[in-house]
Amino acid sequence: MSDDFEAMGPVDYLVVEFPGNRMTGEGFPLLVDLVDRGIIRILDLLFVRKDEDGSVAALELTELGDEVDLTVFEGASSGLLGQDDIDEAGAALEPGNSAGILVYENLWATPFAQAMRRSGAQLVAGGRIPVQALLASLDAVEATASDRPVAG
Repeated sequence: MSDDFEAMGPVDYLVVEFPGNRMTGEGFPLLVDLVDRGIIRILDLLFVRKDEDGSVAALELTELGDEVDLTVFEGASSGLLGQDDIDEAGAALEPGNSAGILVYENLWATPFAQAMRRSGAQLVAGGRIPVQALLASLDAVEATASDRPVAG
């Protein structure tokens, strides 16, 4: 187990909500491309649905409909995701929506992570800034800058 840990890159997860259970599949070829190029490795991909009554259930790929071909993702399960994860993802969803839960290893960062581990460093915090929050912050900075008098 220790050797496996030493060889891994950072692992992240995403929960992507699909309003009204509508999944176009537009992003899936891009996800496959990231895998094919060795940028990420999918550890788990699971889909869930939150019914109008608030109940949450995991979905089989075959339950997602014929509009999107997800056969390439069959078997993408390391066993990391459990019922607690499904419930937590479901709590973030609006009733009547579905979501994909993706757990992936950042292969691009593996050499950096290995070097940091060898030097005794360890990750003590991490996070993600939502694009909406970043854009709002940049808009606020821009608005403040445009309100300043020009020196002359």
